[in-house]
This record gives sequence, structure tokens and C-alpha cells, in this order.
Amino acid sequence: MEFGVLYSSLIFVVIVVVTLFKGVKLVSQGSKWVIQRMGKYHSTLTPGLNFIIPYFDRVAYKVTTKDIVLDIPSQEVITKDNVVIIANAVAFINIVHPEKAVYGVENYIVAIQNLVQTSLRSIVGEMQLDDALSSRDMIKAKLKTSISDDISDWGITLKTVEIQDINPSATMQKAMEEQAAAERQRRATVTRADGDKHAAILQAEGRLEASRLDGQAKIVLADASQQAIEKVTQAIKDKELPVMYLLGEKYIESIKALAASENSKTIVLPADIPAAVRGVMGGLSK
Repeated sequence: MEFGVLYSSLIFVVIVVVTLFKGVKLVSQGSKWVIQRMGKYHSTLTPGLNFIIPYFDRVAYKVTTKDIVLDIPSQEVITKDNVVIIANAVAFINIVHPEKAVYGVENYIVAIQNLVQTSLRSIVGEMQLDDALSSRDMIKAKLKTSISDDISDWGITLKTVEIQDINPSATMQKAMEEQAAAERQRRATVTRADGDKHAAILQAEGRLEASRLDGQAKIVLADASQQAIEKVTQAIKDKELPVMYLLGEKYIESIKALAASENSKTIVLPADIPAAVRGVMGGLSK
């Protein structure tokens, strides 16, 4: 009899402990719990000590209220000018109303990822390649505007969305690199052609200047020779001896120079040396 009473008391204590355990819920900071009563949504427990009706109420979902970072997978996007680019993003969301998030959509994580991908394709598809590569802020603003209204129905707030990478596909990158190399080669060719052109112009101008200066020098020498001849003519007048003396002196100097040359094999002398000497001596005796 006593054993039966003790056994019953033990069972009662266990039932009370289990009941209290089921009825008292301690929610940690940064979380909210969704409570269902008889299979239907009843309430949302906030952080702290909470009480529910045991055996009738149960915790259906535990939802974090911290900011959630969603990685948006990379995808191929076709721009307005039919260029394939690879784009991915990252979204920061916060669940404001957990009951809407868990009951409004089957899987809000997957739903938001697909929504961002779809919106990103739509936005980039209306842009040219150059605009898409250089307008991340504009894409970000449009993406946030288009997504915020949709996910607000699920009790979720979009804090921000960032474009991580937006690059041309491998094939397009190769084509762009080849195009850039061709453009650099074209510029180098034009630069070399301009350099050759300027060099040719400078050379021609140099030759022209040299020719002009050479012509001026010849004119100066001719004028000097003319003045020298005029002065010699005025000095000798009708006298032959000075002229013959000068010519003979120049002739002798030429013969000496020819004889002193290493390549000289022949010495040129007058055909009639005695006659030449007599002519010179006869001229001197007069």
C-alpha cells in the first residue's frame, strides 16, 4: 500500500515537472518563437520568460531577429546589347514579423534569393554592357526598391543589397582583351607613324636649311673671289710679270703636293722645261 502511494506520488511529481517545463519558455535575446495552439497560429514569444498552456500550445518555429546575410549565387545575365555577364550579390535582411515569414512563404531564404536573382536579371537586361559594369550604385538602388515591397508582405525588411561581382563572361573577357590589345597596337602604329612623319619633316627642313646656308656661303665666297680678282686686276693692270710669277708659284706648289702624296706614281712636268725657264727668266730680265 505504501509502495503504491509512493509510486503514484512520483508519477504526479514527474507530470507536474513536465507540465511546468512545457508551460514555461525562456526565449533568448535575438530570437522570437512562433506558438501554435491546436495546430493554428496563436502568438509570438518575445525574448524573456514566457508562459504557454502545456499540451495545447507548442513552439512551431524559432526565428532569429538578427540581421541575416543572404549570399545570392552567381548567374549569367544578358545585357541590352546581347553580352553575357556574370553577376552575384549579397543581401542583408531582418525578420520583423516572424509569423508572416513562416506562414507567408514556404521558404523565405530561397524565395528572397530567387527574387533577387530575377530582379537583377531584369535590371541588367535593360542596360548596355558599359553601363552595367560602371553603374553598381544605380543597380543596387533599383534592386532594393524592387525587392523591398515584395518581401515586406512576408514581414521581412531588406536592410541593403550589394553587388559583389559583375564581370563579362570568360568568352567576352577574351574578346575584350583582344579588342584592347588591337586598340593599343593601333595607337602604337599611329604614334610611330606620327614620329616618322615628324622626323622626316625635320630632316627635310634640316636639308633645306643646310642647302640655303650652303648657297649663301657660295654666294659669299663668289663675292669674295670677285672682289679679290678685281683688286688683283687693279693692282697688276697691264703688267704680266706678277701674273706669271703667281701662276708659276701655284704651279710649283701643286707639283710639290702631288709629289708628296703616298699614292703618287707620276710627277707631271712641263713639256719644254728649258723654254719655260727661259720664258720666266726672260720675263724677269725685262
